[in-house]
Amino acid sequence: MKLHFSIIIPVYNRPQEIDELLDSLVKQTFTQDFEVLIIEDGSTNKSKNVFEKYQEQLNVKYFFKENSGAGASRNFGMQKATGNYFIILDSDVIVPKQYLEFVYHQLTENYTDAFGGPDAAHHSFTALQKAINYSMTSFLTTGGIRGKKKGVGKFQLRSFNLGISKKAFEVTQGFSAIKTGEDIDLTFRLWEKGFKTQLISEAFVYHKRRSTIKQFFKQTYSFGTARPILNKKYPESRKITFWFPSLFILGFDVSILLLFFKVTELIQLYLFYFIILFLDSLFRTQKIKVAFLSIITSFTQFLGYGLGFLESLIFKNK
Repeated sequence: MKLHFSIIIPVYNRPQEIDELLDSLVKQTFTQDFEVLIIEDGSTNKSKNVFEKYQEQLNVKYFFKENSGAGASRNFGMQKATGNYFIILDSDVIVPKQYLEFVYHQLTENYTDAFGGPDAAHHSFTALQKAINYSMTSFLTTGGIRGKKKGVGKFQLRSFNLGISKKAFEVTQGFSAIKTGEDIDLTFRLWEKGFKTQLISEAFVYHKRRSTIKQFFKQTYSFGTARPILNKKYPESRKITFWFPSLFILGFDVSILLLFFKVTELIQLYLFYFIILFLDSLFRTQKIKVAFLSIITSFTQFLGYGLGFLESLIFKNK
């Protein structure tokens, strides 16, 4: 089957991000035709001027619709697309110039009806964005919880960077109405229908994620609230590791309380962990500031995910 890519980009009030993403798509080394669909999800700060800027450089189409969330916007884009393989990107990513080339080569050599790719920190990112990227990808944090298996049929998709065939979209009807964890939900529904997924490790994107601690906390809190709901819907997906962030936060609270009784062993374990985290981030990023911030972002990640998990488990998942 000859692949014809349609790139779907939902956007909400982020014209600057769309500009950077489209600029990176212009620079692709991929020589075959592909189309780009921008789905404006009820934005007040619209991206239409950015779309017009790239009309002569890309086969780009612009659609404005009422606000309904990213999942519904992705489905809308896939319904409007003319390609036979859809690539879903978040508006806050930048695509390396060989991205489409890697995807095309891998799918030609080892075809699956869905794939996902990892993310990385771009050199232009702020120190905080690089620290957030470290926390979201490190094995020492909850970045190690999400499935990273490279085996075909085992990789759980991530909504900021994934591909799905037109056939698989038509069978599954794409993303469900779940607001958080919709990519995991899609993964399980694909597997139930007999479709396979894979990780294309070379098809990474530079993902900005969130630019403040408050935004990052809200994002990880949402991830945490989604997990018990998904566990209930797909019992086979339950893992003891999903409890780790909540246990980490509860244990940290206990370690602080124990200090009042002059018991320091538990807090020393946490300090040792943060030192290891700092050294690992320093080794990976070569930046002292990023390494220090990685301690803060990793704790924020545990706190957000852990509290969200417990809140959802106790109050929303009865």
